[in-house]
Amino acid sequence: MNILVTGSNGQLGNEIKQLGSQYPNFKFNFTDVAEMDITNQTSVMSACEANKIDAIINCAAYTAVDKAESDEALCAAINATGVANLVAYCEKVSAKLVHVSTDYVFNGENFRPIIESDPIHPMGVYGQTKAEGEQHVLESKADAIVIRTSWLYSSFGANFVKTIRKYAIERGQLKVVFDQIGTPTYAADLAKTILEILSNNESISTKGRLYHYSNEGVASWYDFAKAIVKQSDIPCVIEPVESTQFPTPAKRPHYSVLNKSKIKADFDIEIPYWMDSLKKCIAILDEQKSI
Repeated sequence: MNILVTGSNGQLGNEIKQLGSQYPNFKFNFTDVAEMDITNQTSVMSACEANKIDAIINCAAYTAVDKAESDEALCAAINATGVANLVAYCEKVSAKLVHVSTDYVFNGENFRPIIESDPIHPMGVYGQTKAEGEQHVLESKADAIVIRTSWLYSSFGANFVKTIRKYAIERGQLKVVFDQIGTPTYAADLAKTILEILSNNESISTKGRLYHYSNEGVASWYDFAKAIVKQSDIPCVIEPVESTQFPTPAKRPHYSVLNKSKIKADFDIEIPYWMDSLKKCIAILDEQKSI
């Protein structure tokens, strides 16, 4: 199977690169904007047809949540129009598509873990454009699924884990919000799940077209930060604060715990506990001597 991975220089794309050798039946084509511009339909069609792509894993996204509020056109081009272009190719040649989305399509006012059928209500440009991208997939005739995830981190790229480690070392004391609740997701775990789903070599959308995936468990950003410095053995005082002390251009969901029952049942997968996965990531960062 010839698989195209978009956004391959990001966290999830890099984790797929790391796992690629474990799937000898897959031939990977790793691309980023320099190799293929997903916002340009001609670029997408040319690249996919030239490489006879059988499946696409769309990791490309505009993820600068606050900047998106003043950069709506580019955000929409990548998160919505770009997805429509990938869908068009998949419909044309009957290729598979796994599209990665976000918990930001919800407003965070749930009182229980969010299921796939819960109504969406994005609060900002990022969430709205990701919701539009989802619709392009869900309304298509392609053999395609959407996987929503949350709080993604990795040993690659910039993310919360690396930021906390850096500032903990530099400052020794940090303030982190405690009133935003969700679940950290190790990109390596999500990457493995996506590749396992595709390795079944069957239709991926007959069981369902929309899934939720994060690691198991629940945490606040404060809990997450505490775990990071503890497992990194960095002496740092973490003080819990309310979100109102850190106003941002884009609103964040206060509660975005995802229910993973559907993806576990449909694809018979086990999902690691978030603290266990965090230990693995930190061990890699320590071995690399990377903040």
